[in-house]
Amino acid sequence: MATFLYKLGRSAFRRRRLVALLWVALLALAGVGAATAPTATSSSFSIPGTEAQRAFDLLEERFPGAGADGATARVVFKAPEGQKVTDAAHKAVVEETVAALKSGSDQIVSVADPYTARAVSQDGSTAYVSVAYKVNAMELTDGTREALKQAGHEAQGKGLTVEVGGDALQTMPETGAGEIVGVVIAGFVLVVTFGSLVAAGLPLLTAIIGVGIGVSSITALANVLDLGSTTSTLAMMIGLAVGIDYALFIVSRYRAELAEGRSKEEAAGRATGTAGSAVVFAGLTVVIALVGLAVVNIPMLTKMGFAAAGTVVIAVLIALTLIPALLGFAGDKVVGRKQRKGEASGDAKEKKPNGGTRWARFVIRRPVLVLLVGVLGLGAIAVPAASLEMGLPDDGVKPVSTTERRAYDMLSDGFGPGFNGPLLVVVDGDKATADKTVSTIKKLEGWAAVTPATPNKAGDAAMITVVPKDRPSSVATEDLVHDIRNATGDDVLVTGATAMNIDFSQKMNDALVPYLALVVGLAFLLLTLVFRSVLVPLKAALGFLLSVVAALGAVVAVFQWGWLDGLFGVEQTGPIMSMMPIFMVGVVFGLAMDYEVFLVTRMREAYVHGERPGEAIVTGFRHSARVVTAAAVIMIAVFSGFIGMTDQMIKMIGFGLAVAVLFDAFVVRMAIVPAVLALLGHKAWWLPKWLDRALPNVDVEGEGLARHVEETSAEGKPDLVKA
Repeated sequence: MATFLYKLGRSAFRRRRLVALLWVALLALAGVGAATAPTATSSSFSIPGTEAQRAFDLLEERFPGAGADGATARVVFKAPEGQKVTDAAHKAVVEETVAALKSGSDQIVSVADPYTARAVSQDGSTAYVSVAYKVNAMELTDGTREALKQAGHEAQGKGLTVEVGGDALQTMPETGAGEIVGVVIAGFVLVVTFGSLVAAGLPLLTAIIGVGIGVSSITALANVLDLGSTTSTLAMMIGLAVGIDYALFIVSRYRAELAEGRSKEEAAGRATGTAGSAVVFAGLTVVIALVGLAVVNIPMLTKMGFAAAGTVVIAVLIALTLIPALLGFAGDKVVGRKQRKGEASGDAKEKKPNGGTRWARFVIRRPVLVLLVGVLGLGAIAVPAASLEMGLPDDGVKPVSTTERRAYDMLSDGFGPGFNGPLLVVVDGDKATADKTVSTIKKLEGWAAVTPATPNKAGDAAMITVVPKDRPSSVATEDLVHDIRNATGDDVLVTGATAMNIDFSQKMNDALVPYLALVVGLAFLLLTLVFRSVLVPLKAALGFLLSVVAALGAVVAVFQWGWLDGLFGVEQTGPIMSMMPIFMVGVVFGLAMDYEVFLVTRMREAYVHGERPGEAIVTGFRHSARVVTAAAVIMIAVFSGFIGMTDQMIKMIGFGLAVAVLFDAFVVRMAIVPAVLALLGHKAWWLPKWLDRALPNVDVEGEGLARHVEETSAEGKPDLVKA
């Protein structure tokens, strides 16, 4: 592989104008596609195989046109202290609002008058209007949302406090300046690392081109493939991080090759052949982790994984082709001015050990101490993960500045917390079966209200609404859902947003172990192929598990327990998003293996070329520690940028990924890994002979490349080294 990539790098360097033109054309094509594509009208959420989904499917069949899985809204009215919403003046305002809502959009199925629907609190202080829509939240037009907001706004100034809640107001997550700050920090780190604005600019430029192509393609295909609103955000997050990192490693190796006296074209070829091989395998681990999300069998998650994986593939291709081409344009400017002036004293400078060398020697002298501190430290941070409570965020976790959160709180105060998450029970049977179901549910504990059964026109199905006593995300509400399912027969199905969240969380839990086995298993095989060792991939996998559990512990401490919540802008604590553990396992595993591949490949390269195990560790750190540190800081900066977003889910993902990279790069890869390798010695690179014969040689270390270059020189081809 190294020889093929070497030839590819030299070819891209020579034909740099053509390569650059092709990538710019691709960016333009994707941009035009995104600009001309119809606006995405659907972002359906389904969980195949769950009871909640079967209930929705049954509702669509037996109650056609009812918009069973459509968006909902609640306009909540609260009278001033000492007054009631049933007072004549207030009642007139509410009824005006009901009329305005009915005429506000043709996407509305029904608007329930609170006075006839018994939606007035016992003390008369609060009432709510339920609005049901034909389509889901993402399919609502801007006009429909505006009509909903306007109806609430007009009622606001007429003596009542009015707030609007429900998923009808759900929109694309608002992006803040955080992502830009992340890129600026990345640029600063690159300038410090390289000492050259041109060298620092190349990774940023190529990462932005890659993300531009990826996100534009997702936007162009969003309507056709039914992609969710967070799909492009995830692709941007992952694409920026890996795009900068992959380019960083190749540019760094190119500068190292130049420092050894090679011509620019030869340096570009060798950098692509050696660092490029590591980029390919690092990218493959990320792609495996993201594509593996399909195991969960939730279409939305599968699409997110595939879209992000596509962006990673683009980042790898750009690193292998566009970077060598741009290096050709950059010329000597890719090397810092100080380095260009100080080339004559380079030998003396080389003898002085850098920070990576000093740290590696420290770890080799005290491997047991470093190992214990690293493992015990991450173990302590992981403790809160034992208290992990999972669920999907609702309006109760939104900032108090939003109307959705205020409506949520008003409903909780006026009717009880369960009114924010009513359960919808669907009966596949006649009226007698439905009435029997109502009686059965009333014998259970945990409900605040049970409505009479509402049959369909054919009389062969019915709907029952059950309001829990507790909030939607509570354990008591989850127990009520399970109790109803256990107490009723197979012809009774429980659904609604709350039940859907419970089923989603259960599906996540059930899929975690198979997903972990698939991803870690495939990556183990891949790393065995790269490192030709059994213990190195095993250590890599165990180190990853330690860092991801510690990261989950940090997420629980901040978002569930509320530690340092003000620092991270968490206005309301609650259960951790149910997809968070499996999502972090997938994404963090792929990213963690980046550092493993880049750092340990250089150690393996030194070991293969005859250095002793301890010397190989020092050599690996001398060449790679500075670049891996820069890459990790960049990735942390990019992910941290998403903490500033208003959407709680994106904020949690950004924080989780940032701390996971922090733990994995600096504690696991930079401390625990060299400590373990130092303790193992020669055994670290042990591989059974039968497996050695069975595995193909992918030549990541560049042995075959070295032979190829020697043979090329011997055949009398032009000298590739500076005179």
